[in-house]
Amino acid sequence: MDGHPHAARRHGRGLRVAAVLLLALLLVAGCGGETRTYVALGDSFTSGPLIPESDPAGGCLRSDHNYPSLVAEEAGLELVDVSCSGARTAELTGTQVIFDNTHPPQLDAVDADTDVITVGIGGNDEDLTSLLFGYCAGLGVADPTGQPCTSQDAAQAVTMATRLQTVRTNLVDAFAAIREQAPQAQVVAVGYPQLFPARGSCPGRLPIAPGDYAWARGLNADLNDAVADAADEAGFDFVDMWTASEGHDICSEDPWVNGSATDPDAALAFHPFEVYEREVARRVLDLL
Repeated sequence: MDGHPHAARRHGRGLRVAAVLLLALLLVAGCGGETRTYVALGDSFTSGPLIPESDPAGGCLRSDHNYPSLVAEEAGLELVDVSCSGARTAELTGTQVIFDNTHPPQLDAVDADTDVITVGIGGNDEDLTSLLFGYCAGLGVADPTGQPCTSQDAAQAVTMATRLQTVRTNLVDAFAAIREQAPQAQVVAVGYPQLFPARGSCPGRLPIAPGDYAWARGLNADLNDAVADAADEAGFDFVDMWTASEGHDICSEDPWVNGSATDPDAALAFHPFEVYEREVARRVLDLL
């Protein structure tokens, strides 16, 4: 070595260059190439209306703390959130109009290169939620000690159970459309949480007749099952928020969903608080 100082220096420089190149390769590999893309589809239980901060533009009221935003931030995904308050399964493939704002089909945001999709939808189909929290609430005021909505429903030509069968069909068709649009994407369907307690009532928060609670809770459970069944048929992952929300219904001491009084700093009436969005995000992340 003493006889060849220049060769030793060249050898040392060569090792340093090789080390720099190796480090660069490792950094590139660690970055994993391009950021994975994530499209969030769904209704207001996805968009999170009035959870701070909600964007009022266009009327969809998407929150920057809804579960798509939380998932994207934690997982390092490139998010396109097209969830929108009031959306039905039909709005996945058709336009949605809110006041003077026309929103394109939600599936327009999805293509064959989309990596991750979440979808939470179905509750607005067949006017399920508006009948439950609007029409039934009115009947409860007139007959607070009976079960007026249960009785009225049984007398209808199209019962809520029949409407739910239509929702099931809509979900199956909608999920098939998602799979066709993005055949390689990981798709996670998100169910609905418990809104009504298994026992007791809280007319101040859930203003329907206490005698209708069991009937309403059954519809709530059936809606979640409809999402689960459609997800299974499509081969999607499923987040069971019915089971997850046990003990967190609207009447509970720790509700994940707001009651009948809108809180402009927390949640729209009958819509999720931020804690619900965090709980959904945690379970979605477990699947990614």
